[in-house]
Amino acid sequence: MPHLTLEYSEGLSDEDSMTLLCRKLARSLHEQKEGDKAVYPLGGIRVRALRCEEYCIADGQTDAAFLHANLKIAVGRSEAVKKATGDALFDIIKQHFAGIFEKQGLALSLEINEFSEAGTWKHNNLHTRLKR
Repeated sequence: MPHLTLEYSEGLSDEDSMTLLCRKLARSLHEQKEGDKAVYPLGGIRVRALRCEEYCIADGQTDAAFLHANLKIAVGRSEAVKKATGDALFDIIKQHFAGIFEKQGLALSLEINEFSEAGTWKHNNLHTRLKR
């Protein structure tokens, strides 16, 4: 973990732009440190963008867009780490959409959710592969 899911309104950005944003966000997660130790293991990082085709924003006019980011992390990280992570990710998102923000209605949001290991199932060989 962490898993970051981006939900965004259709037409907000082209596929190449979303791919670039996902890569920037993944790199930011990988760069998060507490002291000299990585906060998030590289093999656990997932960033995905899901375009929403059915939605209504505010008054329903077509000149508005949204992106909501939901970061899921395992329980146990300090409030300072969570704040630093959220600040870093949200800064990237705001910078990525700065041009659109100036031209049209745009709602950007980010939330961080912690979950317990109880009730989760994982089968992942990425950590081992990355150690080679």
